[in-house]
Amino acid sequence: MSLAGKSAFVTGGGSGVGAVIAAHLAQAGAEVTICGRRQAPLAAVAADQSGIKTTVCDITDEPALAAAIAAAAPDIVVANAGMSESAPFVRTELAAFQRMMDVNLTGTFLTLREGARAMSEKPWGRLVAIASTAGLKGYPYVAPYAAAKHGVVGMVKSIALELARKGVTANAVCPGFLDTEMTERSIANIVEKTGRSPEEARASLEATNPMQRLVPPADVARAVLWLCSPGSDMVTGQAISVSGGET
Repeated sequence: MSLAGKSAFVTGGGSGVGAVIAAHLAQAGAEVTICGRRQAPLAAVAADQSGIKTTVCDITDEPALAAAIAAAAPDIVVANAGMSESAPFVRTELAAFQRMMDVNLTGTFLTLREGARAMSEKPWGRLVAIASTAGLKGYPYVAPYAAAKHGVVGMVKSIALELARKGVTANAVCPGFLDTEMTERSIANIVEKTGRSPEEARASLEATNPMQRLVPPADVARAVLWLCSPGSDMVTGQAISVSGGET
């Protein structure tokens, strides 16, 4: 598969699965722009892989994000940036709930909307949201995160119907617990709050996966590549679980 001649925009591209997605798209021939809030991690990703440019941008800053996506004129937009927090539901503060909405749902909305605008005159386009299995089911202690990710899945299904006749597809990729920095922070949080060892905390997350392991970021990147490849034109409005069979 070749993405030569295509341009891509990936949010949260300075670390974790976003960096891996950006590298896979660039290796396939796309000209990739990655965005994030800090230049140093973005620059490190770009230094490791040719074909990647960087732009510093907060996805909740509507004017800045709109300008960044318009400048990139992307054929492919991957709304990957996100964050997670955990707490018992009855102890969850409104501010924490709002943070989950602002980044995981509103930020994804702005990214996909500006991506759709950039593709409005193009005959082909791909909008991909990196959601989560938390957008397909519930998990304890992360109700606001799950609510935001459910919102992402519903939004993608609606976008897909609007764009179905325009050559632009919209899909969500829903990983389980990823083997990334974000999961390491979750492990640290479990250790702090429960007194378990890091090994025990990691094992508790792995136990949610039928394969008993964390999801490799490369598997998510390959799913994104497939959605951008020939033969995927009729795949739109889907929430594709990359989770080792988790239900």
